[in-house]
Amino acid sequence: MNQSLTSDRIRADVAEIIGCDVSEIGPGDDLFDLGLDSVRLMTLVERWRSAGAPGLELPDLAERPEVAHWITVLTGEKLTGEKQ
Repeated sequence: MNQSLTSDRIRADVAEIIGCDVSEIGPGDDLFDLGLDSVRLMTLVERWRSAGAPGLELPDLAERPEVAHWITVLTGEKLTGEKQ
């Protein structure tokens, strides 16, 4: 878990990379349906590795492309909108 990676930063980074407003992304939305692709996902992985998650791997995020899941993976914070 990393202190510099917050749920707000993760949401903002995702919104920036897919070109939408943060409010348009629900916690359980499939980010591939919203325009994310593998190249952009790898960009996020590299960004977040540099921000303090050096062990992060692409499959950690690709298997469940939902902001809520990613926040849990990166910060340990569990969001109420996350699917089980």
